Amino acid sequence: MKITLLCENEVCDMHWLAEWGFSAFIEYGGQKILFDTGFSDVYRHNAARAGVDLDSADFVALSHFHNDHTGGLRHHGFTGRKKILMHPRVLKELANPKSKSFAKGYREIHRILTQDFDVVPAKGATEFTKGAFFLGEIPRSNDFEAGEFDGDSMPDDTALAFRTDKGAVVVTGCSHAGICNICDYAKQVTGQPLYAVIGGFHLLAEDNPPLDETIAYFKAEAPEVLLPMHCVDFPALVAFHNEFGSRKYAAGDVIEL
Repeated sequence: MKITLLCENEVCDMHWLAEWGFSAFIEYGGQKILFDTGFSDVYRHNAARAGVDLDSADFVALSHFHNDHTGGLRHHGFTGRKKILMHPRVLKELANPKSKSFAKGYREIHRILTQDFDVVPAKGATEFTKGAFFLGEIPRSNDFEAGEFDGDSMPDDTALAFRTDKGAVVVTGCSHAGICNICDYAKQVTGQPLYAVIGGFHLLAEDNPPLDETIAYFKAEAPEVLLPMHCVDFPALVAFHNEFGSRKYAAGDVIEL
């Protein structure tokens, strides 16, 4: 399994571009998945730099509707229609004029999704290729994770999970649903213990994240690989490094599992 980080807040060296957002190109079991697209065309620049052919993607998947994960669709450049997996709320929010971020390109993203892609709405966990799951709506199983952002319960926020010989690999976009909630559900869906958890963990001080409880959760679960990025502030990154030796990965990095 190979994960190429195409968009992240930082870069691995000076040859890449960064922005506040997330995008990953995942190769698993002979299939290729583009997971999120960042905010702009940064992911396309970095894909070209990495030698990643985005047009070879078998699936596109969106973690939630926020434009730092969906905005890059405005620059997709695919030569044919792609299947794109998302919670059904994503389209509704992109078309909602009452959304607080509606003016930030959402109307155009909605138009492109409905015009250029074959939308596959998935509210429940969906095995979209053998051993690979779009998790859909995440049960809130931990009372220390409210699963809310700016007053929004974010039922569309989700992640991908993959069965491997070493255990479940979880790739998250932003984890508004709660990183521990997501991992609990990934274990349930895959039937495996956690092996790797990679992506945005949404541990930001202004949102009062339960950092101590999150650290305790992962100490108990003991995944071999823990790579927080994107929406994780510096104190949380330091805490994960001190407890687990986690390294901060960035745009241009490749993770092989």
